[in-house]
Amino acid sequence: MSKSYWLMKSEPDAYSWDDLVTEGEGTWDGVRNHRAANNLRAMKVGDQAFFYHSNIGKEIVGIVEISVSGIPDPSDPEGKWAAVKVKPVRKLAHPVTLKAIKENPALVEMELVRLSRLSVAEIQPTEWREVLAMAGE
Repeated sequence: MSKSYWLMKSEPDAYSWDDLVTEGEGTWDGVRNHRAANNLRAMKVGDQAFFYHSNIGKEIVGIVEISVSGIPDPSDPEGKWAAVKVKPVRKLAHPVTLKAIKENPALVEMELVRLSRLSVAEIQPTEWREVLAMAGE
């Protein structure tokens, strides 16, 4: 079974990379977009995701791993929405900005670029490798 890759957005003033590192494991909840929620439902333990600071910074800052998948969103009293738990893997050597991603012709089809409002996006393996190269990894 192959690993899948994702991008998960969080506003750093609400929940930042440093907050996740301090906690050691966090629940990714509060997603109320159907496509983003379906991406959460598709995640498997061991999948990896870029941690993206939205609104402030607008940059990929780290890598997380899905530690628990397929859980109901604890912030949803009706139990309709999905959530996962994530653990930090590592901070990127150099953050990769949205501006740099948009300027890279190899990433023109990336969901982050095409569906800019999507809070949980799928990342293709080639896009994953390209972003890591941009981060100096």
